[in-house]
Amino acid sequence: MYVCICRQVTDNQIRETCKSGCDSFSDLRAQLGVASECGCCSKLARSIVKEFGRAAETAQTA
Repeated sequence: MYVCICRQVTDNQIRETCKSGCDSFSDLRAQLGVASECGCCSKLARSIVKEFGRAAETAQTA
């Protein structure tokens, strides 16, 4: 699903970027350009980064 229409960034691209070591919204924005134009995608993009962070923490403790 497209998260950022302006930059044509999908949720899968965001997750892959997080898997590659991106752990903050500012890093994500620098790498993929999300929320750098109209900003409508920022809330969803932030939630995906947080979701990935929580999943990574859970995996580390298991």
